[in-house]
Amino acid sequence: MDSRGFDRDDANWNFRARHETETQRLDRNWNGLLQELRVVQTGVQLLTGFLLTLPFQQRFEDLTDGEVAIYLATVALSVASTMLLVAPAGLHRMLFRRHALRELVAASHRLAMCGIATLGLALIGVVALIFSFVLSPLAGTIAAAAALAMFSGLAIFAAILQSRHRSPENGDTPTTDDASFGR
Repeated sequence: MDSRGFDRDDANWNFRARHETETQRLDRNWNGLLQELRVVQTGVQLLTGFLLTLPFQQRFEDLTDGEVAIYLATVALSVASTMLLVAPAGLHRMLFRRHALRELVAASHRLAMCGIATLGLALIGVVALIFSFVLSPLAGTIAAAAALAMFSGLAIFAAILQSRHRSPENGDTPTTDDASFGR
């Protein structure tokens, strides 16, 4: 089924189950996304700010070359995550009153997913850097691998939960298409 067929089925399901129009659904999706972004943005902005101050600390010069590389990669990931998670607000300004709510919600959803994934990688970098600096490079590698396993495991667990939650008797069809966002 193409995405237009899915969108039509999705709109029909929302009307039957929630008694909402397509515009009401998009408004609900946008508001839900904004709430999620408010939670994540604060954390990623604090992380980025903290990371940007580290080179000005006295002990920064004690970092090994490997730790400096981890630090720089982590800063880059954290800054990228900040940009991706703030981008929906700018996109909203650019599309304001252009009747492009569907496009805004879809694009913002993708930006948020990329921003959260990038934030996860930045957090793994932070774990690697701290464990490497405080204990040893081996401890940093082990801690980063554990953080990566946890992050990946949570993503896989969420995907499994979503696929089990959707059921044919509710008119749901399992899909990974972005059109399924925000039922």
